Amino acid sequence: QVQLVESGGGLVQAGGSLRLSCAASGTDISVNVMAWYRQAPGKQRELVAVIIPGGKADYADSVKGRFTISRDDAKNTVYLQMYSLKPEDTAVYYCKRGFNSWGQGTQVTVSS
Repeated sequence: QVQLVESGGGLVQAGGSLRLSCAASGTDISVNVMAWYRQAPGKQRELVAVIIPGGKADYADSVKGRFTISRDDAKNTVYLQMYSLKPEDTAVYYCKRGFNSWGQGTQVTVSS
């Protein structure tokens, strides 16, 4: 029923930018905490950014100043704008709604 579909990933050079989108269906996200996670090969999945209803956001230290999470509840969509990408940002990025709804992920690869 609830489906989250990430898009916008791809291959970019270090210093480049990407904007990821998470489109939700089967649910109204307006009352939910939304988040972006990422998982690099050989590493645990980690929280990248979180945004609560109303728009207040928090970020992992590793991405502060470079990434921005935002939400458009009218479009039932959450975004992750990424600037100044580093090779260390290479990972599969996942959207999460609330505590237990996940998307399938989108690959972000940053070349050096």
